[in-house]
Amino acid sequence: MLTVDSIHSYYDKSHVLEGVSLKVEAGELVTLLGRNGAGKTTTLRSILGIVRPRQGQIHFNGQALVGREIFDIARQGIALVPEHRGIFRQLDVEENLKIAARKHSRWQLEDVYSMFPRLKERRRNNGFALSGGEQQMLAIARALLNGPKLLILDEPTEGLAPVIVDELVKILRRIKDEGLSILLVEQNLKVCDALADRHYVLEQGRVAYQGSAEQFRADPSIKNRYLALSA
Repeated sequence: MLTVDSIHSYYDKSHVLEGVSLKVEAGELVTLLGRNGAGKTTTLRSILGIVRPRQGQIHFNGQALVGREIFDIARQGIALVPEHRGIFRQLDVEENLKIAARKHSRWQLEDVYSMFPRLKERRRNNGFALSGGEQQMLAIARALLNGPKLLILDEPTEGLAPVIVDELVKILRRIKDEGLSILLVEQNLKVCDALADRHYVLEQGRVAYQGSAEQFRADPSIKNRYLALSA
């Protein structure tokens, strides 16, 4: 579904991504791991057209993405849940959702209310009145209403209480089970272990490791070498 082929991306003269390649197949959940500054968010921004790679190619369902406008890439069926959620804080929950709703989406308003009952309870509350977990739920629900073929999430559990993280894991597993492809940037290795089919690890703008969830789980040296974290 998504193929990133040896992309090189820059911020001005700073060479951030040095030949990054990865794939997400239909129905897969793939994680992108790495220490802070490894290039994870830049990879997402390159896929979405926010940063334009100077070398390499990106294809989504056979369509070349490099050089296309951000809105055009989004229309291909890629939805982002950004690290800081990006909700409209002055609008209420339902207004945030209705802005994103599309008739062609498999997820409609009542579907996301069923998936996120707390949002239905809070549908008349403005975005600024929501907790961090509720804002994250709103960001995911809004992305689903847009009818994506690929959902990209950037650090969705950051700063959330463990009970909320567990709830989000259940939701993401349900979304995956419904056949949606997901590319996940996440620091919480327990979340990654619970959800992922495959992992990529970035180090200094390059793919240092790629493998199945089983391979990653069986080799703790990968975590120690590239992530300096324990699972």
